[in-house]
Amino acid sequence: MTTEVESAAVPSSGRLAARDRRKRRSPQAAAVARLAGMLVSPTLLVLGLVVVYPIVAALRQSLFTEGQGVDAEGFVVEGEQFAGLGNYSEVFTGPAAARFWNAMWNTTFFTTTTVVLEAALGVAMALIMHRAFRGRGLVRASVLVPWAIPTAVSALLWRWIFASDGVVNAMLGTQVLWSADGGPAKLAVIVAEVWKTAPFVGLLVLAGLQLIPRDVFEAARVDGATAWQRFAHITLPLVRPALLVAVLFRMLDSLRMFDLPFVLIGQQKESVETLSMLAWQEATNVRYGPAAAYATIMFCYVAVVAFAFVKLLGADLLGEARSQVKAARKPRKAVA
Repeated sequence: MTTEVESAAVPSSGRLAARDRRKRRSPQAAAVARLAGMLVSPTLLVLGLVVVYPIVAALRQSLFTEGQGVDAEGFVVEGEQFAGLGNYSEVFTGPAAARFWNAMWNTTFFTTTTVVLEAALGVAMALIMHRAFRGRGLVRASVLVPWAIPTAVSALLWRWIFASDGVVNAMLGTQVLWSADGGPAKLAVIVAEVWKTAPFVGLLVLAGLQLIPRDVFEAARVDGATAWQRFAHITLPLVRPALLVAVLFRMLDSLRMFDLPFVLIGQQKESVETLSMLAWQEATNVRYGPAAAYATIMFCYVAVVAFAFVKLLGADLLGEARSQVKAARKPRKAVA
């Protein structure tokens, strides 16, 4: 009977001791929380001004229309009128719906194609730059040049290369109108985009490669693993986090593609028109309501793609953080 009482008293005393420790730590924890809030508040203020406010303003603007109109009684009204979801219905089912779906398809096509090519070329470039050879530093520095060039300047460069009397036609011995509307224009945009941004993926993958211990590759080589087996079972799994970050960044950037096709091919070209170009065209024509609707749809599209990408690949950072916090807060068992 005494043993049962003692065993029942141990957990209760442990809980009381843990509760006392939490009470003693609460003033210190509150002070740390206040200090953390003070340090983070400037960043949150800047993010609110440059991110949250524009998003809310665009969402509000997408519910209104500008210009002249006729009300229910037949009177002409000017200025800003509340349209509700009218701008969105016009985008999806109105006269401009075909143009919107074409821009949506172009945006998705360019994103998928360029990101896949950039990932493959970036991994290849990283593997080459990771090898020890003479002039490796010069190669790494030269790889940065395409990525460092501003996109508008890069588009002008490739516009000269793809001109009717440019370098590409001279090498092919043909007269392809690359800047005209059609398949060649798509190909020109893809080539220019991959040339510019593949080094970005290569640099991030190279950073991941440099974190892999050489002993792992030496052990695999001693065990008789081939070069392909070492790449498939060691290199790719270990550089996967860096590669996924690079692919995610490139996806988010490609979904907002604007300046490269705009400068390289031109505006109002059906084969290369993206959602960003469509929103810009509406805003230029002082149709701010439809322009804000296009921008809001593009924002939602980018957010959904990013969320799906992270979830499908199992990168649940918030869930891992919560589990670590719960494990840290879990009281330790009393040792007999």
